[in-house]
Amino acid sequence: MILYKARESTDTIERLYITMRHLFNRGGFKPTGTSGIELRNYLLKLNPEIYGSMADSDKVELNGLIYVLDRLPQGIEECSFIFLTSNEGLHKSSFPPIFPKKRRRTCYRIDDNQMNIEVLLGRSEIYDILTHLTFLYNEADKIYKRTHDFNGKARRIWLSIEKATLNTEPLKRKEREIILAHISTILGRSFDEVVTAYKSLQETNDPDRFIKIIYNLGRVSKEDFLGTRRREIFFSSILKERVGHHLFGEKWAENVKKNLSKLKLLDKKLHIISSNMHSVNNMLYAFNALNKKYSNKDEELKLYEELSKNLDLVETVKNYALKNGMFFIKDNSGSNIDVQIFDLSKVNLKNTAFKDIKNINKDDVLIVFDYAFGEQAFEIMDELLRPYKTLKQKINLNVDSISILGKAGILVGNKGDIMIPDSHIFEGTADNYPFYNELTLEDFSGYNVKAFKGAMITVLGTSLQNKNVLTYFMETSWKAIGLEMEGAHYQKAIQVASKIRHHISENVKLRYAYYASDNPLETGSTLASGGLGLTGVKPTYLITQKILEQILSISQV
Repeated sequence: MILYKARESTDTIERLYITMRHLFNRGGFKPTGTSGIELRNYLLKLNPEIYGSMADSDKVELNGLIYVLDRLPQGIEECSFIFLTSNEGLHKSSFPPIFPKKRRRTCYRIDDNQMNIEVLLGRSEIYDILTHLTFLYNEADKIYKRTHDFNGKARRIWLSIEKATLNTEPLKRKEREIILAHISTILGRSFDEVVTAYKSLQETNDPDRFIKIIYNLGRVSKEDFLGTRRREIFFSSILKERVGHHLFGEKWAENVKKNLSKLKLLDKKLHIISSNMHSVNNMLYAFNALNKKYSNKDEELKLYEELSKNLDLVETVKNYALKNGMFFIKDNSGSNIDVQIFDLSKVNLKNTAFKDIKNINKDDVLIVFDYAFGEQAFEIMDELLRPYKTLKQKINLNVDSISILGKAGILVGNKGDIMIPDSHIFEGTADNYPFYNELTLEDFSGYNVKAFKGAMITVLGTSLQNKNVLTYFMETSWKAIGLEMEGAHYQKAIQVASKIRHHISENVKLRYAYYASDNPLETGSTLASGGLGLTGVKPTYLITQKILEQILSISQV
């Protein structure tokens, strides 16, 4: 039964992606047209965990709605026309850029009905946006159908919400509670759930944002069904030309290598780390920057927790680092991936967790870059590992190790646990990438953090985590421990560079470790249920510590 359901879900995922690729190549579609309905039906059949009750026609999914709105530009619920574009010069216009709360993408509101979203991270980002929009339209249509009759005539509840939304005066408590009670009826949710969602989407300058969102989702859906203004999604010609051509990745990698050359670090032994932009920097500099003496692990963790909450302290550490061996490269390629270069010969390790490592050869260099997104990971790593070309020669980079620190969904544990993969498997296929991981379970024993080792699934998108496929990979002989979006893409690029094209050493050391940000098989623990908060600090820094310990120890003469 598990195998049958998994195969059915795999088939649906494949059809979903074929449909999205077709719509992208076609250049656009109507969400309520034949192709749009086909896409929606596949998503409903798949019923991803992150979208909760999407398939329930009697309920609107609130956690999924909040999750999606945090990753799409504010105001998108008001727009009928969505244009997905490349970086085509709008940053030079008078349109103010809009940045989603929890996704690195630049958007522009062109007029009352059009939103432009710049897609710079490749196909994975296109699929991510399309599935989010499909979910959003599905929930919008539920709102419309539950507030209007078959002829499109508004019912009493809808007229009350419309009046409250169009009123420019802030709602008084009694008025707001009446509207929220009406909304709870429309959404098929309890009053408590609606109040929680209201607070989650509240803005300082727009306390009633949630009510406006519900109204505008229903309004735009109504206009579509009545034919007064059809919803449409378009892909620009330039975006279609650029996707898959490594345009931004090539510029990004070239800039990194130019900076290494300029700093006279190109011939040094290099350690590449895909991570966040704070943990390596803080572990190397925080105590010196803040005039604190390193004493023990408990004090260290408290400091990192404080840094995660205090932006002024973060800025202090960053400014100190820039004067003591760290070089920061702000991305201007369009890849949205910043880079830190650490010249270890200029870093004082005597007041850090690494003070007791003996005979450190501090001649090495760390290249730390921010998280990639899905397929973009292949583009970034593939371009970075290519030789640096000058007018006179090609210079192969002396890459000693590559470390991937990421966050992922866990199948066998809980939020905050650690996963140590020994292979990556592409979701929906048996394509697999086994490797030797320098990090082991023993590295994380004794720290009161659970760690698991095994295969990990590289999923096609954050929003397509299907319970049947994940259960199959977890419970059968695959024994998968978790899922993420970049591992197989990174490993494919590394294997090409080291085993086939010989741009880097075949013996490059690999380290992969992930901390669990969610459990997609556990109700209340999916990504839509909220972030980790301070729970993520300990595993993040523990993984960072183990990566740096190995790099510094490996650097012994």
